[in-house]
Amino acid sequence: MLLTETVRSKGPEQTIMIVAACAYYLGGPVSLSPREVFLQLVHGVADGNLSELPDLYGEVTDVRHPMATPWSEPLTSRRALREHFTVPPEVRESLPKRSVVDVVVHETADPEVIVAEFAYEFTLPDDCMAKVPCIFVMRVRDGQIIESRDYIDPIRTYTARGDLDRLIASLRRGVYSSRRS
Repeated sequence: MLLTETVRSKGPEQTIMIVAACAYYLGGPVSLSPREVFLQLVHGVADGNLSELPDLYGEVTDVRHPMATPWSEPLTSRRALREHFTVPPEVRESLPKRSVVDVVVHETADPEVIVAEFAYEFTLPDDCMAKVPCIFVMRVRDGQIIESRDYIDPIRTYTARGDLDRLIASLRRGVYSSRRS
């Protein structure tokens, strides 16, 4: 099988890794573009490859989820991101299957910064589909995320996960009154 046939048969994140490996073999290390890093991230989340995701981030980083409910502290290191992406197997198995759809990546005047619009599309236990719209604003330097603002609709996320009661409970506890500016 030719390399091009292999690349066509893989998903976007595998294609990026194959191309990067070939580029390295032919001439040395190649940093992934912000678009490529973004695609690896969101497809890795959707595919459940969470243990690999912290390596997409710099050792020092600033990742914030401004719409998170309950409110969450900024993630400022790869170690913090490793904890963030650690999900017990029993929890991971109970999460609905999801895919990445409606991807539009906007490049900016700053070559390190992209604005990415997309949605996670969940397949619910009753085979219904639920879309969760997202916007990520990311700064990627030397192939690693050093800053990101991840705007994810919390109501649709909790609904898609079948966890709306948890969202309501956190709102009743007054999470917004404890938010810091």
